[in-house]
Amino acid sequence: MDTRKYLAELVGTFLFLTIGYASVAAAGAAGVPPLLVVPFSFGLGLLAAIFAVGHISGGHFNPAVTVAAVLDKRTDTTDAIGYILAQVIGAIGAAAVVFVVAGQPAVAAGITRPGGDVSDIGALILEIVLTAGFILVILVSTKRAAGLAPLVIPLSLVAIHFGAATLSGASVNPARSIGSALLGNDLTGLWIYLLGPIVGAVGGWALFRVLDEDPVEEVVIT
Repeated sequence: MDTRKYLAELVGTFLFLTIGYASVAAAGAAGVPPLLVVPFSFGLGLLAAIFAVGHISGGHFNPAVTVAAVLDKRTDTTDAIGYILAQVIGAIGAAAVVFVVAGQPAVAAGITRPGGDVSDIGALILEIVLTAGFILVILVSTKRAAGLAPLVIPLSLVAIHFGAATLSGASVNPARSIGSALLGNDLTGLWIYLLGPIVGAVGGWALFRVLDEDPVEEVVIT
């Protein structure tokens, strides 16, 4: 057991999501359309976290990524439990910072929920599909282009936010949704963002195994 890795996951998730959550509050305070700000903030927050501590833990910062890493035998089950606990604690800490600085409404504004006329099932389907694609990008890039992975992965998250932020909330990360839901005091649709990304992680890994037949050489995600 390497507690440094768990601490890195906690710190990285905290940094990543503090930037992301705060951007929602900042956009609201400035009267700027969130879609012009938030996708970049989550992507760049992930980029910052990867470069800050990704070399220690592998830079998961997302339970769905950890699940895929376990399935692909890049992470063992014991580490996975520690990683996921650290990620959730980091997310709650990030939401707590925004709560203290800007108040509960600012945290609640960042809760992932279906938008417009999208049903819960529609949001669930979109979260599954987009998480599967995100996991495929992560698994392939860390194996085939490890030097570019720290850039490709955050840019993919930016694209996912642009594509789905107003439809499903573009979570693709259970920890991200847990933090804002708990501190924003609204757990109504949280099940979508727990189930969808985990199912998507399994699907993304399965697709990776079908498309990439060579043995996995990497033991980290980023």
